Amino acid sequence: MGRATIIDDLEVVMRGALPGEVADYARRQISRLGEHVNEPILHTRVRLTYEPDPAVDRPVRAQGNVSLKGRMVRAQVAGRDGREAVDLLGDRLREGLARHTRHREAGRGSRAAPTPEPTAWRNTSLAAQRPPYYPRPAHDRRVIRHKSLVPRRATPEQAAWEMDQYDYDFHLYTDADTGRDAIIFRDGPTGYRFARVVEGPEPSGGDPPVTLDPQPAPRLALDEARERLERGGLPFIFFVYRDTRRGAVLYHRYDGHYGLITAA
Repeated sequence: MGRATIIDDLEVVMRGALPGEVADYARRQISRLGEHVNEPILHTRVRLTYEPDPAVDRPVRAQGNVSLKGRMVRAQVAGRDGREAVDLLGDRLREGLARHTRHREAGRGSRAAPTPEPTAWRNTSLAAQRPPYYPRPAHDRRVIRHKSLVPRRATPEQAAWEMDQYDYDFHLYTDADTGRDAIIFRDGPTGYRFARVVEGPEPSGGDPPVTLDPQPAPRLALDEARERLERGGLPFIFFVYRDTRRGAVLYHRYDGHYGLITAA
C-alpha cells in the first residue's frame, strides 16, 4: 500500500491540566496514520480533555477526526493518562481507516455499499475503553444538546458499517424495508441489534448477522423517555417522540447531562 500524506496541519487541542509533551506525543503517534491508507488525509484533529474526578478511573478523553475525500473517520476513547489515551485513540483510528479502505475497494464500480467487515477491537479490551459519562446527580441532569437530522436510508448491515466507521454507540437511520426510522446499536449475540418504530420483516441473514428487537419503539414524551432511561440504568433509549412522531434517541453525554437526537 502506498503511503498517503497529511496535506493539512494535524491539529491537537488540549483541555485541562495535561503536560505539554502529551501534545507532541499525539502529533508523533497520530501522524503515522497516513501509513494506513492509500489516499490523501485532508485534515486530522485530535482533542484531549482531562477532567479529574475520584469517581472516574479514566479521566482523559481522546477524540479524533480524520477527514478523507467524501468521508470522515472518527474515534473516541478514554485513558488513565494522556499517553494511554493517545495510544488507544491511534489504535481505534487505524481500525476505522482499515474499514474505510475495505469499504472503498469493495464498493469501487458499484453504487451498493458493502456490508460491514468484522473488526478486531469489538471483542477485545478496546471495546471497554469507551469514555465514561460523568456521574452527575439525576436531579441536575438536563438536555443540553438537541440535534435534528435526516436519517439516511440503509439496510441494517449498511447502518452497522456506518456506526462502526464513525465510532458511534448507536446510529439512527431510515430502514430500507419499512421506510421508517430505525436504530442500530451494539448488543446481542452478534454484536449488532436493531429496532424500528414499526413492525417489519426479519433480517435476511446479511453479513454480519444482526438481531432484530421484535417490539417497535414505544411512543413517549421526553419526560417519559428520561424516566425510562434512568429507571432502567440505560446508556440511551430509542423511542417515537410524541412531539414529532418520529424516531428519537435520548442518551447520556460524557458530561453527565443528556443529548437528544431526533429524525427530521
